[in-house]
Amino acid sequence: MPWALPWSSAVLSDAQKASAVSIYRWAVFLLAAGYTIRMVLFSEYDGFAGPFRYLTIWALILSFFCASRMMALVEGRSDARWDGLVGATAVINLMVVFLYWRLFFADPTSVTRDGQLGDWWLEYYLHALGPLLQWIDALFIHRSFTRLRASALWLVGIVISYVIWVEYIVQPLASTPSGNVTSGLPYRFLNDLELGGRMTFYATNLVTALGFLLVFAGLAAVIRRVLRQPAAH
Repeated sequence: MPWALPWSSAVLSDAQKASAVSIYRWAVFLLAAGYTIRMVLFSEYDGFAGPFRYLTIWALILSFFCASRMMALVEGRSDARWDGLVGATAVINLMVVFLYWRLFFADPTSVTRDGQLGDWWLEYYLHALGPLLQWIDALFIHRSFTRLRASALWLVGIVISYVIWVEYIVQPLASTPSGNVTSGLPYRFLNDLELGGRMTFYATNLVTALGFLLVFAGLAAVIRRVLRQPAAH
């Protein structure tokens, strides 16, 4: 039997595909909503801005917003596809996964308080499952990455906004964590770098993110060619 996605025309009728997409997007939306509520309401706020210091939470909120827009499309409440933001969110999610696990395996204390992962159901959703669910929709259902300029602009805007947020708002108002150079930046290793080193780190990762956007665009083009069917709405 040839391999096919669950919503492929080789397996399901149009009505069945629409139903499968609706069920999938409801599941993604409810998970994103639940985890967003949990992080906003039940995170520790002992440091300035609480969970909003972390790029992971920015990615979660972006994923939640994109999931809500996908639900609006499914239910016919909107025609706006938000292609640019969906593509940028996919890249931000990839950067979160890439940076978190790279830093964790190099030095667990750089991204955790005590070098140990927290609750498995939280850590693995935020740094694995949640991003994966958004990528599946963006690539296979929504068929994003057709407006690369818009995605690139969103991506640059989000990254620059985050850098300004942590460097010029969070850091002056927070006292922990502390490092060899400064204190208050959300990730411990950043506090061991001079400002020039941090800016180099941010710029390098922005360039990497734009490279990931091109990878996503290439992968999306291959998927569109192979599946040869219109995107779901």
